[in-house]
Amino acid sequence: MAIEIPADIRQRVAHHIAKLRDELSEVRATWSREENLHLTLKFLGDIPPTRVEALSRAAEHSTRNLRSFELSVAGCGSFPPRGTPRVLWIGIYDPQSLLDQLCAALEDNCSREGFARERRAFNPHLTIARIRKPHSARRLVELHQQMGFETMEFAVEDLKVIRSELSPEGSRYTVLSAHRLGGP
Repeated sequence: MAIEIPADIRQRVAHHIAKLRDELSEVRATWSREENLHLTLKFLGDIPPTRVEALSRAAEHSTRNLRSFELSVAGCGSFPPRGTPRVLWIGIYDPQSLLDQLCAALEDNCSREGFARERRAFNPHLTIARIRKPHSARRLVELHQQMGFETMEFAVEDLKVIRSELSPEGSRYTVLSAHRLGGP
């Protein structure tokens, strides 16, 4: 389940990625494509098609009591915080804690529908790269952080249930259902 990112922000992130790739082309990484950038709230892995309706129901219940709210995209970092970097990210900030409320409702409603709760704390971010080999990874992280990402804001108006399909060309995402905040 995810929140889509507006086109202007995706374009700016793609520009950031292009600069990193040009600067350190020797780094072995899988870079996020512009059209695939989104904020994942809950990743479920493989679920049977018969469970999609229950997942959509959980999403619908989770969005009923929240109205549209603002998030900010800013800052650059990597996971894990110590050791060899494996993921580059751009931060998502939730000044009103409404994203936290949406995620808590989503966890509760998914649990009621029989889906497992997430064990890790939610850390909102946009994944921009998965580093495949450690060679020059530290230099890449340093450049990423030095470049920074100027704050951009956007309104969250809906939550989407998205199917991810892996292919040789990369991941392909299909929206299975969309749920407007505040109800239909």
